[in-house]
Amino acid sequence: MMGRSPWRVSNTQPPLHGRVALVTGANSGLGFEAALGLAHRGARLLLPIRNPDRGQSALERLLAACPQADVTLLPLDLASLRSVATCARAVADLTDHIDIQINNAGIMAPTRRMETQDGFELQFGVNHLGHFALSAHLRPLLEAADGGGILVSVASLAAAKNTLHFNDLQSRHRYSPFGAYQQSKLANLLFAQELARRAGERGWNLHARAAHPGWAATSIVANGQASTLPKPLGLIEQTLGTAVLRVMGQSAAAGAEPLLYAALSPQARDGDYYGPQGAGERRGPPGPAIVPATARKASTAARLWDISERLTNTAW
Repeated sequence: MMGRSPWRVSNTQPPLHGRVALVTGANSGLGFEAALGLAHRGARLLLPIRNPDRGQSALERLLAACPQADVTLLPLDLASLRSVATCARAVADLTDHIDIQINNAGIMAPTRRMETQDGFELQFGVNHLGHFALSAHLRPLLEAADGGGILVSVASLAAAKNTLHFNDLQSRHRYSPFGAYQQSKLANLLFAQELARRAGERGWNLHARAAHPGWAATSIVANGQASTLPKPLGLIEQTLGTAVLRVMGQSAAAGAEPLLYAALSPQARDGDYYGPQGAGERRGPPGPAIVPATARKASTAARLWDISERLTNTAW
């Protein structure tokens, strides 16, 4: 494990003037803090966000914290492959390259099984398949970046808690709120590793890495499990969940540091995984993370890739 790293969200190094960065889920939490860190460094931001009101609120907060920020909001619903394709076309109309892409948006553990517009289990569909399809559509822009664009997939410590159930990826036979979340986060990590492998073998001009935030106090509890409970229970769940993350984990700003480390640090390597360096990787400055045993089998990553291409009707 590394010692204390200089890669803090508030840093202005390296300068990113003239660079284009796309961050999903930047209306709050990790995505907002990562976008703010990129804005402070001078990057032009493209922020695909599902909820227009939350997007506008995030834009106002970004500009209040970084008045010189160059920010464009775009509509994106990762639960709809049609929306994903439409968003990718809109991005291509705005820029001819992407230097940094952070696949951050996600949903965690709704109490009942829900589906995307395309019939996928919601967490697997949003957290993995939506980002898989978006990244496939944006690959030409990543490859057009000077030196190759960097794509960071945001996984989780939860990735180590489950395996991929290829006989029931959509949780139709058995749905576990956190089990499905764990599977989707493992898929994020496997995607990053497989993309790095294929890019290296096929000469694609892009870089793929993964990161996790440790235990970060974000709104993911409110947007996931708490939102599917009756209102009084949901408020209690949200309050308790956020309090635990704050006490035993770290702030959203600190949780965003591994994401920025993976994207910006000269020590970051393709196919590698980054996270907090404290006990259990729950908090602390960013550096190398432990890859769980369930993510070390190349054949599993390749199988997931092939299935994801078929389910999303995308070809890399």
